Amino acid sequence: MNFCPQCATPLAPRQVDELQRLACPAPGCGFVHWDNPTPVVLGLVETEAGFILARNALWPPEVFSLISGFIERNETPEQTMLRETQEELGLAASRADFIGHYTLEKRNQLIIAYALRASGTPQPNHELAELRLLSRAELAGYDFGRLALSARIVGDWLERGAHGG
Repeated sequence: MNFCPQCATPLAPRQVDELQRLACPAPGCGFVHWDNPTPVVLGLVETEAGFILARNALWPPEVFSLISGFIERNETPEQTMLRETQEELGLAASRADFIGHYTLEKRNQLIIAYALRASGTPQPNHELAELRLLSRAELAGYDFGRLALSARIVGDWLERGAHGG
C-alpha cells in the first residue's frame, strides 16, 4: 500500500504502538496501515477413497497441498472450509473439526486448519490441476517439500491420533 485510502496522500513510515508502520502524514487524517494478517482456512479432506491433496493450477507439477480458501464476509471459518470443499472438490462435508491455527509469516496469513470427512467422488474445479488420493500411511510419509506448514498441520493431526473427523 503506497497511498492513503482516505485522502490519497502518500503513506510514510511512522512509529505507532512501538512498531514501524505506514501511516498518513496529512494533518487530521490519522490513517494507519496496520497490515493485519489475512485469515485463511486449510482443510485436510478425507473421503472413502483416501485423503485428498491438490495441486493448484498455477503451481509446479510436484507441489501438492491441502484445500484452502479465504474467509468471506459474514462467514465463520468452519463455514468457509465446508464451502471451499464443495467449490474446489465438488464434495459435501457436514462438519469441519479444528486442527489448529498457524502463522504463515511470508504471506502475512493466519491459517486456520480443519479436518473434514466428505462423501462422493472429487470433481476438481478450474483452480485445481490435479488431485492425489493417499492412504493414512501414505499421508503420514508424504513429502510436502517446500510446503512445511502443510506437513506440520498433517503431522499435528496425525499426532493427536485423529481418525478423519
